[in-house]
Amino acid sequence: MKSRHGIGRFFASDLVKNSAKLLSANVAAQAIGLLAYPVLTRIYSPENFGLLSLFLSIGGVLALLATAEYQYAIVLPKEDAKGIACLHIGVFTTICLTALCALTIPFSKPIANLFSAPNLAKWWWLMPVFVLVTALWTLLNYWYTRQKRFGKISAYQMTQSSLSALSKIGFGVAGFTAFGLIVSSIIAPLAALAATVGVNFKRQIRHLLHFDRAACREAAKEYANFPKFSLPRALVNSVSCNLPTLLLTPFFSLTEIGYFGMAVTLSFTPISLITKSLYQVFFQRTTERVNQRASIAPFFRKLIRNTLLMVVPAFALLYFALPALTGWLLGDGWQISGKYIQLMLPWLAACCIGNTIGYIPDIFMQQKVSAIIEVVYCALRVVALLVGIWAQSFPVAIFCYSTVCCIVVVGQIIWYMCLTARYEKRIRP
Repeated sequence: MKSRHGIGRFFASDLVKNSAKLLSANVAAQAIGLLAYPVLTRIYSPENFGLLSLFLSIGGVLALLATAEYQYAIVLPKEDAKGIACLHIGVFTTICLTALCALTIPFSKPIANLFSAPNLAKWWWLMPVFVLVTALWTLLNYWYTRQKRFGKISAYQMTQSSLSALSKIGFGVAGFTAFGLIVSSIIAPLAALAATVGVNFKRQIRHLLHFDRAACREAAKEYANFPKFSLPRALVNSVSCNLPTLLLTPFFSLTEIGYFGMAVTLSFTPISLITKSLYQVFFQRTTERVNQRASIAPFFRKLIRNTLLMVVPAFALLYFALPALTGWLLGDGWQISGKYIQLMLPWLAACCIGNTIGYIPDIFMQQKVSAIIEVVYCALRVVALLVGIWAQSFPVAIFCYSTVCCIVVVGQIIWYMCLTARYEKRIRP
């Protein structure tokens, strides 16, 4: 009887409710995106997807710089006033970076030539808009996480995914394949952000417009580790994650980049829809428990064990079906994406755990060590890709890159558990 009551309390807890709310929205949003790909791959060419991957890779790095990693600081303070101050700092740095990005528009052709992608120059003027919208939502997302307004996050995800799929298909059917993918990647988040902020603006957002300079200065000093250590770490990580696109594009065709970009999308979309939802809820919940000096280790051990029991058998079966499955789903020629996913499976399995609990260094203020790890990680990834370039083989480059990623992510998980064990020793009576 006690067991039943315990299970009932577990499923009635805020942790489960919030996780389910975000997860269900993520599943629906990502399902919309995935369902659109069989249509999109029959409208747009692999080269179109390659150009989109390059645009998003560069924009993702710039958007990360824009927030200076202050989005994570928004969740940590006990007082809302400090959280608002961190939000304001992030908005300020976002405006500054967007302005700097706009100044690069006259140099769009040299930038495009650097990546051997001349068509990038035509759409570079959209980059500041993409950076601004992406960074602002990142900051607001973590403010909603702090306030436990997971319904707002879910609404954004659903709106953004639906608009993105519809606009990409619409532009493609209308014949605007040259820019349909890139423009849709800006229109959708912009409209979703406007819709999310516009609802109950006066009650939920308007009070955030009051700027307190003294509070911002104090918050900037208190959470200086984020721009000093967490930002370099995240920047290196972002560059590392986008290295196949950024480094391989000058040496291989945009078509190959398009196949690989689709492989990343198909593989990481179902993983991220779960890990991202759990990450945000677990981040908020773990922060609460650490502030209360409560135990967290048993939860993480159980999470790792259960994840491995589900992922390893599933991925082993999936390995044999991937090329045929991607060819059936996306159309002739796209089997190559399935072969790339096969090479990435061990890395993907490690990410199912590592991405979910990657906030642990931030909670224990270990950003400096984490930054050093990311620098080493990035260097190893560069070496792995250079092996593929030397061999003049795109598959070799992806295999070496994925192997290095798997080894490092497993090492990070072990480090996270060591940090947790150290914390458990400190709180023991």
